[in-house]
Amino acid sequence: MGYALGVAQFGSKHPSAKPWKGQGPGVFEVVEDHDRNTYRAVYTVRFREVVYVLHAFQKKAPKDIKTSQVDVDLVARRLKAAQQDYEARYGTPKDQA
Repeated sequence: MGYALGVAQFGSKHPSAKPWKGQGPGVFEVVEDHDRNTYRAVYTVRFREVVYVLHAFQKKAPKDIKTSQVDVDLVARRLKAAQQDYEARYGTPKDQA
């Protein structure tokens, strides 16, 4: 996962990164299996200066493929917070021209 995030920081997409459904373009997830457990990291590359890791978690539902609504909602909230943080630090895209 760390390597995939590093690739994102340098402007590329790791082959294992997949689009995160529901938040539009520029939001990806990386999935890793370790010791019979599945882990996910969700990040965004929507912003020119930074990569924000929105959520990293262990997938808990062994019988259900679907990600829990709690995790989906958390990603949405953190994406909004990332937008606000980015605008506070770097300005809006219009300010960057």
